[in-house]
Amino acid sequence: MPAFPLHIEPSPDFARFERVLRRDGEPDRVPFFELFSNIQEPILAAIGRADTPPANPTPQEWWRWHTDRHIEYQHALGYDYVNIGPTGFGFPQKERPTAATKEGVRSWYLADTHTIGSREDFDAYAWPPMDTIDYSPLENLSGRLPTGMKTIPLSSGVLENVMWLLGYEPFSILLFEDPELVRDMFDAVGSRIVEFFDRCASYDVVGAVCMGDDMGFNTQTMVAPDVLREYCFPWHKRLVDAAHRHGKPAILHSCGNLDEVMDDLIACGWDAKHSYEDAVTPVWEAKERWGDRIAVLGGFDMDKVCRYTPEQVRTHTRTLIERCAPGGGWALGTGNSVANYVPVENFLTMLDEGFGRV
Repeated sequence: MPAFPLHIEPSPDFARFERVLRRDGEPDRVPFFELFSNIQEPILAAIGRADTPPANPTPQEWWRWHTDRHIEYQHALGYDYVNIGPTGFGFPQKERPTAATKEGVRSWYLADTHTIGSREDFDAYAWPPMDTIDYSPLENLSGRLPTGMKTIPLSSGVLENVMWLLGYEPFSILLFEDPELVRDMFDAVGSRIVEFFDRCASYDVVGAVCMGDDMGFNTQTMVAPDVLREYCFPWHKRLVDAAHRHGKPAILHSCGNLDEVMDDLIACGWDAKHSYEDAVTPVWEAKERWGDRIAVLGGFDMDKVCRYTPEQVRTHTRTLIERCAPGGGWALGTGNSVANYVPVENFLTMLDEGFGRV
């Protein structure tokens, strides 16, 4: 017997989720959305689908097993899509510090460390060649997905990558000391993500594209709104335009208090915004304030999904649906992502309670 009796009967239909992204009225039931999940295998074990990877697999065997497991995970939990995309795209950085936790090894960024600190570093940096990206995972998905499902490739963001490469503190200083270097950084990063989005969106198996670009913290944006408007948002608009040229919606994940720039983000053309915290902007307030101009995704506060009892999770799930689902333009999910510290039972309870509701 599985440890968690899940009452979900999968019926994937990406059109259901796309209706939310396009704010085209209420779908037949509330769909689900997450940026990613770090508890996939514990979840599958909890619903009676434990498995072990093949012994000494070839790269192709590993890809098949890993891909099939992820598809099984998303399908069994009632999602209309999977998170599978190309490999080999990213901006190499210096090694980050790590620490062991009970959930595993975690890494973090230090505000003063950097990979690029000068024009000389910029010129010497090995900018990723776009012709080495492996798009075969998208090419090989068509025959593996259950009928109705599509995939949503994910990229890290424009501001994120610039800040990670420059370091938060050096970046802040360079805004005054060498703004041309800052501009060149945004151009080098943004142009590559645009090309990545454009290529991904051209595949029929892709239903939408998603970029994670954390731009704020509890009280404000990471840098002044005018800095974002000058350097970052022009690239956001180009990213969205690249997806829209192929008829695909574009989803933005961004944490923090973005009240001062939400009008700018909406003007960039993003179809949906993900990541909401009750301490910043509760998702029901976001839906009321901006839901007529942009779809609102997720919003089950991370603190609550971690600390609530399963029964409290059920009650809060019903409350979110009652407050956010009317009129459409909303999907159920956590306020950020399914991190490795999210209790398995609580996460499954949220989905179990939400499935089938309208």
